[in-house]
Amino acid sequence: MPKLIAPNSIIVVSGRSGSGKTSVLNTLEDFGYYPLDNLPLSIVPLAIEKLVNDSQIHRIAVGIDVRTPKADLSNFGQVYDSLIQTYGKTALTVVYATAQDDVLVARYDATRRVHPLMAMAGNLPNAIQKETALLEPIACHADIKIDTSLLNIHELKNSLRQHLGVDNHIIVNVLSFGFRHGTPKDADFVFDVRTLPNPHWQMDLRPLTGLDAPVQEFFAQFPAVYELTHDISTFLLKWLPDFIENNRHFVTIAIGCTGGKHRSVFVSQAVGEILTGHLPDKMQVNVKHREKSFW
Repeated sequence: MPKLIAPNSIIVVSGRSGSGKTSVLNTLEDFGYYPLDNLPLSIVPLAIEKLVNDSQIHRIAVGIDVRTPKADLSNFGQVYDSLIQTYGKTALTVVYATAQDDVLVARYDATRRVHPLMAMAGNLPNAIQKETALLEPIACHADIKIDTSLLNIHELKNSLRQHLGVDNHIIVNVLSFGFRHGTPKDADFVFDVRTLPNPHWQMDLRPLTGLDAPVQEFFAQFPAVYELTHDISTFLLKWLPDFIENNRHFVTIAIGCTGGKHRSVFVSQAVGEILTGHLPDKMQVNVKHREKSFW
């Protein structure tokens, strides 16, 4: 028996093709789970053991569907019991995604994908029924069954969050950058601080950065620097908390000057400190400097 390292959370995800199993796995990955998809069921316990004991990964989501050999599916109960014996009942959750037959047919018609059992079943309704029977050993162990017939992706994510008791945590990345190197393409907010006094034109300050005390003392002479920092922070403190209920997991705030060395670095650090002290606990603030390699 592998050595138990707690706490662990292992979620087995299965469901009928077209019902959103992949979306469930992607959502669990957003929640911090390490995803494993389409492994033969017989090697799932070994894979989990390696992740938990060798890699110290304790939040794992395993996707299982009819692409798994039929013999494996029929033995799901044995694998289930083995996982419970090793990690405990509270560590294991089975999530089963399904949808109404007519909805599944409509989804396949819309995407023009081929059902994995179409070749042996002859037509789509027969394939859906055959798949349902093959997945019954998993469905009967399900702790959570989600009918996605009327759910969009955001509603599915909210449903999973409620079932699993997962709070929505957001990483807020405050990123300094230089416009001469291009605007970050993944930025949600972009602020331009090139109107501020530029230490670059003072030869003794040019080699330094916005992290250095002499540059910070230079900025202390100019009220506009603190006024702009205050205005950016006030705007973000007002609107960033709304992202908590908007199914977002990352927000990037880009603050740019010409070269990304002095003004943007100083303001990014100051904004990051203010956000850290005033945003809700569910929002974690990281400050990064994109152009550091050019310093």
